[in-house]
Amino acid sequence: MLNFARIAYTPALLLAFALTPVVAGAQADEIQVYQGGLAKPGTFNITIHNNYTLQGATVAGFPGGVVPNHSLNGVPEFAYGATKWLELGLYLPLYTLQQGGGFASDGFKLRSLVARPDGDDHTFVYGLGFELSFNAKRWDTNRISSEFRPIVGWHLNKVDLIFNPIFDTSYKGGLKALEFAPSSRVAYNVNSVWTMAVEEYAGFGAVNNLQSGNSASHQLFGVIDHAGKTWDIEVGGGVGLTDAADKFSFKLIVARDLYSRKK
Repeated sequence: MLNFARIAYTPALLLAFALTPVVAGAQADEIQVYQGGLAKPGTFNITIHNNYTLQGATVAGFPGGVVPNHSLNGVPEFAYGATKWLELGLYLPLYTLQQGGGFASDGFKLRSLVARPDGDDHTFVYGLGFELSFNAKRWDTNRISSEFRPIVGWHLNKVDLIFNPIFDTSYKGGLKALEFAPSSRVAYNVNSVWTMAVEEYAGFGAVNNLQSGNSASHQLFGVIDHAGKTWDIEVGGGVGLTDAADKFSFKLIVARDLYSRKK
């Protein structure tokens, strides 16, 4: 099973990915279900997130924003294992390569992740991720925003069931303005190296006006994970199930440990 406490960077793979048609179900720097994995205390790692929208909205969500169609979005994520239960992270820089618009920075994020230590060794796993984002105007109309990501999951022999009931906020409008964007994952661990999974990413809008039917965003991804000795890779392709979702997407996540403190 792919452990995202480890992150890998392989330039050749990133180049190959950038030249391959890929899509993201929504404008996002990362498309990932958090499974509760933590970097070991004293370990520093990097994760490279990339996703590309092969067929999506051809108009930006707001004036001057990023047009999803044919855009490559991504970010390097640096993480450090502070304790057995706490991981600290920095996303820098968020970036977009937009058709006809060139390459530009979208901002940066700070992250903390609290989770059950050694989650892979337990049947029940849980945690909470928090992100504080500083956004460029082209990425988000709100300069500052945050994500609260609870993590609930079960490791049932070879099958993993993971749920992230995510809430986003721009710190405007109070609790009623929180946006609900849950994600979930069902995975089958073929062996210690290969995992196959299905992931679903949804967006229902503000909790005081939840969307349904085609007005809500639903995107389904097929995912393959490979856990290597030095680096880990996750590759996935997604299809939009509703009108509000981008139609075809792909994602690539590459991970590797950079440094581990000697005991």
